[in-house]
Amino acid sequence: MTMRSYRNFGKCFVGREWAEPHTAGFFGYGIKEPGEISSHSKWNIFNAVEYQTGNRRQPLDKSLDLPRAALIPAAVLIPIVERSSGLTMLLTKRTNHPRKHPGQITFPGGRAEETDDGPVATALRETEEEIGLGSSFIDVIGFLDAHETFTGFLVTPVVGLIGAAFQLNPDPSEVAEIIEVPISFLLDPANYYTDSCTTNGMQYGFYALKYEEQVIWGATAGMLVNLYRRMIFQT
Repeated sequence: MTMRSYRNFGKCFVGREWAEPHTAGFFGYGIKEPGEISSHSKWNIFNAVEYQTGNRRQPLDKSLDLPRAALIPAAVLIPIVERSSGLTMLLTKRTNHPRKHPGQITFPGGRAEETDDGPVATALRETEEEIGLGSSFIDVIGFLDAHETFTGFLVTPVVGLIGAAFQLNPDPSEVAEIIEVPISFLLDPANYYTDSCTTNGMQYGFYALKYEEQVIWGATAGMLVNLYRRMIFQT
């Protein structure tokens, strides 16, 4: 059964089409029931991400085959928090700043600067600037495959575990809200659907999901799907 609805995301008019989830093998990788995650799932995440000098796995996140100028390097932090109730992930809701993904749900991060010593430095710098989370609270454990966006960025997702007693101080000019979501929800394929966006006369496809009243879509959802795929196909 297919349902279709429409939503206006900024400059993109989106046609939303729900897709059948592919759940085969998922419950063998830490998820026991919806909303519940087993204690060993953290180690599955360790195994799924690519550490700085670790083995390269076959990229699972396919690049967009689109004509464009040179891509702009950027990095985001995928912040994983270990709570007594299970693992969670921190996301930000952007303010209505006209040039920085207004109103979207994203990971903290941004474009690289010349003074950054690689994507880890970019992700940590941007995270501290945006949500006030210092690098002393972040244990970088690896990377996901670089993600190309249709806005012209090549984004490196840096995965980090957040230490206890961390404090956040979001920049009100960039961040409207910080959202903490259970990983069991984010890594459940039943929560995802496919979507498409038409902009500048071209149509782009992407993943999306809805958590409470927030829609997570585009590059952020794509990176989450890539993390899930790595956890499933780690061998």
